[in-house]
Amino acid sequence: MTNNGRKYNKEFKTDTAKLVVEKGRSVPSLSKDLGVSEKTLYAWIAAFRKDSNNAFPGSGKLKPIDEEMRRMKRRLADLEEENAILKKAAAIFINPRK
Repeated sequence: MTNNGRKYNKEFKTDTAKLVVEKGRSVPSLSKDLGVSEKTLYAWIAAFRKDSNNAFPGSGKLKPIDEEMRRMKRRLADLEEENAILKKAAAIFINPRK
């Protein structure tokens, strides 16, 4: 029996993954005890093993590296726009129309 569509917080996912990774609990028995599908548990375990500190950033939140990437892309776009404006302004001042 599984809880379809249920949301689990970061702490629950981390603790559950630790039970398998660090304590050696089996996924099938944990799945049965918690009512979470084995597929979901395996996904949590894989995420935990890949990056235990940032495994579950939460809904709408990004991992720090992804947030930095988003910030840098936004900064690049702003600078490119600023550069284009300055080029147009320079062209106007260099070649004024008569």
